[in-house]
Amino acid sequence: MNAKRGFYNAIFGLLSQIISIALGIIIPRLVIVNLGSESNGLLSSINQALVYLNLLEAGIGTATLQALYRPVAQKNHEDINHVMSATNLYYRKVGKYYFLAVCGLSAIFPFVVHSSLSPWIIVSVIMLSGLSQVINFFFQGKYRILMQVEGKSYILTNLGTIVNTFSSIGKIILLLNGANIAVLQLMYFGFSVLQMIYITRYIRKNYQWLDLSVKPDYEAISQKNSVMVHQISGLIFENTDVLVLTVVCGLKTVSVYSMYVMLFGMVGTAISTINSSVSFAMGQAYNTDKKYFSKLYNIFETYNMSLTFSLYCVANIFILPFLRLYTKGVSDVQYVDHLLPYLFIMTYLLSNGRSAAQRVIEYAGHFKLTQNRSIIESAINICVSLVCVFKFGIYGVLFGTIAALFYRTNDMILYSSHKLLKRSAKNTYFKWLLNFILFAVIMFVSNKLFDITMLNSYIMIIIYAAITGVVVVAAFFVMGSVIDKESYLYCRDFIVRKIKLKFDRQ
Repeated sequence: MNAKRGFYNAIFGLLSQIISIALGIIIPRLVIVNLGSESNGLLSSINQALVYLNLLEAGIGTATLQALYRPVAQKNHEDINHVMSATNLYYRKVGKYYFLAVCGLSAIFPFVVHSSLSPWIIVSVIMLSGLSQVINFFFQGKYRILMQVEGKSYILTNLGTIVNTFSSIGKIILLLNGANIAVLQLMYFGFSVLQMIYITRYIRKNYQWLDLSVKPDYEAISQKNSVMVHQISGLIFENTDVLVLTVVCGLKTVSVYSMYVMLFGMVGTAISTINSSVSFAMGQAYNTDKKYFSKLYNIFETYNMSLTFSLYCVANIFILPFLRLYTKGVSDVQYVDHLLPYLFIMTYLLSNGRSAAQRVIEYAGHFKLTQNRSIIESAINICVSLVCVFKFGIYGVLFGTIAALFYRTNDMILYSSHKLLKRSAKNTYFKWLLNFILFAVIMFVSNKLFDITMLNSYIMIIIYAAITGVVVVAAFFVMGSVIDKESYLYCRDFIVRKIKLKFDRQ
């Protein structure tokens, strides 16, 4: 059952990403062309500011995930109800505070950011964007967590794909007809309401045993405060760049930054979707069968690294040719920069490549024991970014991110290996080294093979990217299988058994 749900999560997740990428690429260009880079930068700044308000969630979601793995694996409905009851009460309280915070942010933001846009437009965008999250806290957030732990993320993914598709089509139509960004957010809020209604009805139909009126088990999610420290550090870390650039360099520079984040972020989201498709199985295994978990961990570490390096390698090859076409005719700021892709790639490789170590720390519930390390990571990012941004601009904030990630990624690898898995980290570092070497080799070869005259249209970029993607992904996965033969054999035998079982049933 877990394998089947994991497969569904991965397939539907990837399908969702393909659709999201196709639509997501169109909209930012329409915003830039029709409303200007300032509007695009404003949307990014507001989104980052709203992310900080998620600190009010206080780690409830992650603590609930960790608390539910065991009872869900054991199908213990009574314990699930007690945990969900506590989560529900916490989320309702958070929803009230979040709404007040959104109101406060909408009143302050127009005076903090220098913009030619109407203050009323800015206020409207903030309120409509914030209300979508208020709905999540009051109605659907707790249900999403339960479905994730049970491996039903594919249902949420399919729903998100439908909502994203129709809302994106709506945004395109509105932009082509001259609508402002406030109208775009109003339409998105409407789809958020419809999504909430569907999830609520799904839960009532398929989880009739769920009872949120039982006595809440606050102890089960007592680590929420320690999780909150991690989330505070994480949010500061993830959003420092945009906020520093907003204040120091202006909204046009934020627009450039957000453009690279959007394109590279699509790759990251695809990787995260695949990783999340098996996360529930790993979480349940850690809490019920450590030996089985050890096998899953090795497989996840090896092939997550292969997937991360290969996809970002392909993205790095084609991002600048794509940006030349994508921003053609936009003259208010320069988007094409030969150094930026490498700086962004380094941040994403360090961030995504450590996923295996990060997950085992979460499964073990070592939030309090590692919170100081998370604080140090954020402190490094802030300090280096503030020192460097005045001299190096957008490069400076990326220097800060890379420095912080270099520290924390190594810390996670060593902590998870020595403290939790009780083994040496040498094999993990060996995998990192070989993946970096292969990445460098492929980049060197690609720079010799491709030039701007070959990649002068979207069609040519797509064709060459598809061919290159097949070759590069295969190369990284073959190398991963060679250096971790045990994981390869386990995956091969598992797939063979599943195929044989499928044919036997027919």
